Order: sequence, then C-alpha cells, then structure tokens
Amino acid sequence: MPQLVCQNLTLGYDGQILVNNLNFQVNAGDYLCIVGENGAGKSTLMRTLLGLRPPIAGEIVVGDGLRRGEIGYLPQQTDVQRDFPASVREIVRSGCQGRAGAFYSRADRQRAEDAMARMDIAPLARRCYRELSGGQQQRVLLARALCAAQKLLLLDEPTAGLDPHATAEFYALIESLNRSGVTILMVSHDVSAAVRYASHILHIGAALFFGTKADYLASAAGRRWLGAEGGAAR
Repeated sequence: MPQLVCQNLTLGYDGQILVNNLNFQVNAGDYLCIVGENGAGKSTLMRTLLGLRPPIAGEIVVGDGLRRGEIGYLPQQTDVQRDFPASVREIVRSGCQGRAGAFYSRADRQRAEDAMARMDIAPLARRCYRELSGGQQQRVLLARALCAAQKLLLLDEPTAGLDPHATAEFYALIESLNRSGVTILMVSHDVSAAVRYASHILHIGAALFFGTKADYLASAAGRRWLGAEGGAAR
C-alpha cells in the first residue's frame, strides 16, 4: 500500500495556480526527487503535503500506517535560522515536540541521542548551533527531522548553500537513510544528483512527469531538462 497518493492535485496560493492535475504516489522505501523550473511549485507541493497549505483541488491520501504528524521535514534554511542561539541537543530534541507535553520523556531524550549518533553529531551535542558549519547544521536539522518521524522525510533543497564536499557528504547520508528503509522526498535543483540517487523523479513545470529514474532519462522532459541544466546520469 502506498504511503502517499496525490490525486488530481491543483496547487497554488493567492489565487494563482502553479500546478494543475498532478498525480503521483510514493511507496515505502522510495527515493523521489522533485525537480523543475524555479517558481514551478515544488516548495508549495512540500507545504501542501505537510498540511501547511490546502490544495486548491484534488486529494492527498496517506496510507501504509503513516499519519500526517509522522512525516519529518527539513525546510530551506533562512539566515535567521542559521544564527539560532541554541545547543545542538536542544534543537534535535525539539523534533519530539509533536509528541511531548511540557517535558521530554526518557524515550524522547533517547530518541534524540540516537538521532545524533546516527547523523554522527553526538560529539557536537553541547555546541551552539550557530557556531557550526553549514554541513554540520544540516546534519543537526536532519537529526531533528528523524526525531519527528523515521518513516518518511521531506527535504526542501537541503544542499543549498553547502560547499561541494559538504554536499557530497549530505547526499551520501541521505542515501544511507534510504537504504535503511526511510522513504525520501527531496526537492532538488541539482539534476545530476537527482538522477544519480533517486529511484523516481517528479518533474514539475511546463510539462509534468512522474515515473522511475530510467523512464525519466528516456523521456522528452528528462532529456530536455538534463540538456538545459548540463546534467547527466552517472
């Protein structure tokens, strides 16, 4: 049974339609990269999947035992967020707030420690978040997202602003999570990385495409986009 099914979605805001008649589904263990032109509606789709913005039309069905509150999210960072004066441990634990009351339970605290260990940032637990490098900050935010949910993660251009070394490390980290069974939905401006790591591609723009990576590479939309971006499968 699919974890997410989007049926005949129309997306937009302030009366402006960005995407019309969008259909796709995500199964457990998929690695879906969402690509396309700037302003085409990729981030709007992310916010709609999270329930932060209602679709103009259509339906999103959540299945396979997944609940909306169990979806982890790593948004694009702002300059204000990068300068947030809290410790790494505090930020990671905040991912448990959807389940926690006034205080974190022992299970919540252990979940945060496990997530930090998984992201290889346990030695940074007491460090101030704003003192970290961009790559380290993204690992912290990913650990926070894992505290919120360990089945499905939505990532909105997570490598934006990272240097090539940190970008490569982050993609390897995401690939490792996917191989461990975590379903990945990632908005990416990096088409080369999308076709290297993804199992499926959703292309949003003047033309819509959803299918396997192999089908995308063979499609007119894929060939045109890869040619325009200078990307190539590896």
